[in-house]
Amino acid sequence: MKVLVFDRISPKGVAYLRTCPGLEVIEEYEARTVPGRVKELAADAAAIVVRSETQITADVIATAAKLKVVGRAGVGVDNIDVDAATERGVVVMNTPSGNTIATAELTFTHMLCGARPVPQAAASMKAGKWDRKSFSGIELLRKTLGVIGLGRIGSEVARRAQAFGMRVIAYDPYLSPSRAKAMQIECVALDQLFREADYITVHMPLTEQTQYMVDEKAFEKMKKGVRIFNCARGGIIKETALIAAIKAGKVAAAGLDVFETEPLPADSELRTLPQVTLTPHLGASTAEAQESVGVEIAEAVAEVLAGGVVRNAVNMPSVDAAMMAAIRPYMVLGTKLGSLVQQIAPPQIEKLKLTFFGKVVDLDANSLTRATQRGYLQRISGDEVNFVNAPVLLQRLGVQVEVVKSSGECDYTELVQVEAFAADGTVVSAAGTLIGKAHNPRVVEVNGRDIEFSVDGVLLLLEHRDVPGMVGLVGTILGKHAVNIASMSLGRNQQGGTALTVLNLDSAPSADALRELQAPGAIQRAVLVHL
Repeated sequence: MKVLVFDRISPKGVAYLRTCPGLEVIEEYEARTVPGRVKELAADAAAIVVRSETQITADVIATAAKLKVVGRAGVGVDNIDVDAATERGVVVMNTPSGNTIATAELTFTHMLCGARPVPQAAASMKAGKWDRKSFSGIELLRKTLGVIGLGRIGSEVARRAQAFGMRVIAYDPYLSPSRAKAMQIECVALDQLFREADYITVHMPLTEQTQYMVDEKAFEKMKKGVRIFNCARGGIIKETALIAAIKAGKVAAAGLDVFETEPLPADSELRTLPQVTLTPHLGASTAEAQESVGVEIAEAVAEVLAGGVVRNAVNMPSVDAAMMAAIRPYMVLGTKLGSLVQQIAPPQIEKLKLTFFGKVVDLDANSLTRATQRGYLQRISGDEVNFVNAPVLLQRLGVQVEVVKSSGECDYTELVQVEAFAADGTVVSAAGTLIGKAHNPRVVEVNGRDIEFSVDGVLLLLEHRDVPGMVGLVGTILGKHAVNIASMSLGRNQQGGTALTVLNLDSAPSADALRELQAPGAIQRAVLVHL
């Protein structure tokens, strides 16, 4: 079987592939520079290994009739058409943990440079000066570090900060209090972190919720002289707001390894500010990290080609083709239900319970469970989550997962129910099934109310008093704000009690529209859900 290595990985990784029986390893590092060459070489390839340079497009995948796996030596898979690969049954894998220590150590390097202006002092010395007075710093001891996002890398940074005698506080809306307590870290609200931290470091994925999380309003809440660092993703810190805060004296120092536009434009004002230490996206650029991801992806690719376990797949769990065809519609349903429950549940939950009824009981529960977990985590962990690491990420958040195969009676031939339990006793649930020959996923119950709607696009969930005129009120307000309703479903617990209305919308309503919906008082809760 031919294995194409299009981008340079660790020589140890290539050497490992060459030791595997039955594999023909071909290194083609210049193929991407020749039009059509990647497609030509891939025609009879069983596996492709890349980093970030070579584009594995839908066209390439369509041509590669023998292709079984594409491996990315790194975290992101932006250069791989994952949807096209999934459609063709090609496994796409990455190496999400290989850069953890490298990025954590780079973050701490930036923190130390923010406390002691070593880069500036070094530049002064090389310019022939001896200027001790201009480069006075501060100590980390007994300072407060605010960690935004306590995942793999954030946890490693926190551990190092504790070794330096720092008080560590963290904002992670999905981390359970018990997990934070075990790490000896105080979980706080984001505003409190902004107010109390002397140092702030960002370790969140870039999503709709985290983009510009640190903006002008955030800087207004911070201490004068705060120091802030980002080695996660560009766009979480709003660069124009950071520049203004530095000029105003609110921010004493900053360290950035990632930027809104990469490469960082030559005329960026960040380059002119002496308080800022800049590095060109070096998070994973250590010999150990590059060797780790190179060997890890080589081992994973070889395992797939040998018919073994699939590790770190971003598009499918470890099942054979026949089983995948049977369970794929249920996995789509589970993913949608998991995402729906996450968006309507409290941010911090203690337990996620999955109950399977009817014919679903006989299917692969592991694959369905992982699909649901991945759906729950999609808007929390972003691109980092996949079918393989979803259980680990939930465990890190302190969320227990319970799976039940029920033999009880059910109104449907197959039903998947997802329940989220919060520490205060709140329980949020949704259940769904498949409809018709096309196996279309449908939600048939939310929080104990019988209601049916499709799980796609933009949804608006309204909890309101069961009184006359609500349908007209909602339609009038959304119409006023130019939001078209594609479909509407209603359910209630009892006449005159609390009703639930779910609307499938052609576009998301504005914040003003949502405020107006809840203004009259009959609507207790309006939740916008994106699926």
